[in-house]
Amino acid sequence: MSTQVPRRRKDPLVKPYLKWAGGKRQLLPEIKNHLPVNWGTLRYYEPFVGAGALFFDRQSRRAVINDNNAELILTYRVIRDNVDDLIDALNAHRGQNSEDYYYRVREQDRLLDLFAELTDIQKAARLIYLNKTCYNGLYRVNSQGMFNVPYGRYTNPAICDEPVIRAIHRYLSHENTEINILHGDFATAVVDAGRSSFIYFDPPYHSPDNTNFTGYQAGRFSEAEQERLRDVFVERTNAGAKCLLSNSDTPFIRGLYDDERFEIISVRARRAINSDSAGRGEVDEVLIKNWR
Repeated sequence: MSTQVPRRRKDPLVKPYLKWAGGKRQLLPEIKNHLPVNWGTLRYYEPFVGAGALFFDRQSRRAVINDNNAELILTYRVIRDNVDDLIDALNAHRGQNSEDYYYRVREQDRLLDLFAELTDIQKAARLIYLNKTCYNGLYRVNSQGMFNVPYGRYTNPAICDEPVIRAIHRYLSHENTEINILHGDFATAVVDAGRSSFIYFDPPYHSPDNTNFTGYQAGRFSEAEQERLRDVFVERTNAGAKCLLSNSDTPFIRGLYDDERFEIISVRARRAINSDSAGRGEVDEVLIKNWR
């Protein structure tokens, strides 16, 4: 007899609280067509979680999420552990929002001694505030890891979407939910994923002409990193995990995953963020999965 606990009803308010380059909200219907039929019984892994569109849509009870962006992961942890203080801090930002105030807040990561004194709550609120008020909702840092997006001049930005933040808090902290929130390398995040696991890989996309946006952090995701990711994909396949990966539709990516065990599916996606305007709009992408 199965001992599986019935799934809780999904909360529609549990959805991305940040706008993130490469976010998958508009591609969700296509991705959901290619999930394992038994995904609800599997432990969910997302080692490049970003804004978490698929993670929040699935609302798995057992999950491991990870990102190499430390400030991003800090926001997840603060929403889980200190939601009331975070909402107070966001409301304080909302009350002071102006172009001058924005640039003073943005400047904080250039003043290293000052930034080091900020609490985790203050750092998380700062990132969310900047994301909600910066130009195009774009998270981008320079080579020194400093946030460098100009002010967006929105009429009434939703700096504190309290119902959404509280719903995410309830999901992440629920007594019947086991969500591990990690900051580190993608390979480490999935090292224990095996036959009872499903991994969704959504890395910074391959861009042979360097036109795709990859400014999430000071380092860049090179072709050598794409090759290392392929090796992890193969390793987890050999361990029995179900794996699904998104990436650009380029000859390099198709060559990396040219394996009879893998299915490469062409999809069209709309991209609004790109360093080159020619790279915006409808673009070719692939979904790669290791089961048929």
